[in-house]
Amino acid sequence: MTRTVVVPGSFDPVTLGHLDVVERAAALFEDVVVAVGVNASKNRLFSAEERIALLERACGHLPGVRVRGFSGLVTDFCTEIGAGAVVKGLRTAQDYEYELPMAHMNTRLSGVTTLFLPTSPEHAFVSSSLVKEVAALGGDASPFLPDFVHDALARRLAERREQQGG
Repeated sequence: MTRTVVVPGSFDPVTLGHLDVVERAAALFEDVVVAVGVNASKNRLFSAEERIALLERACGHLPGVRVRGFSGLVTDFCTEIGAGAVVKGLRTAQDYEYELPMAHMNTRLSGVTTLFLPTSPEHAFVSSSLVKEVAALGGDASPFLPDFVHDALARRLAERREQQGG
């Protein structure tokens, strides 16, 4: 029986949609590892350390959930920590079409199974990219983020505006 599962992502920033998937995975499995991709070649708004810290705070109330950074293949990370499955949230049919080939590849590479959890309807349209865009354009992204993540996002966007001269 799979006791350890991995919920991977970039989490830049962590949204309430991400947390919904983590909370539901925690209700199903004894050990949930939220795996933060730390690919240095990707341009992220928050550093790997910041994303990990935000997730640790966001998941602190969940027993059996821990947060770790990883680089490289998620299947290698799963093998390293003894996880038998990857849990992915699906918002749309397009997510499924994107994720399914990766799920097959993960199984072929390592035997790791991918489990899909449909996102709760209230979070089905929420993505980190969309939340960042709304906030950057002056919209209210607070309904989609934990309060402290919203505060961190507002500070980071203000820093970026200041660096760009206005």
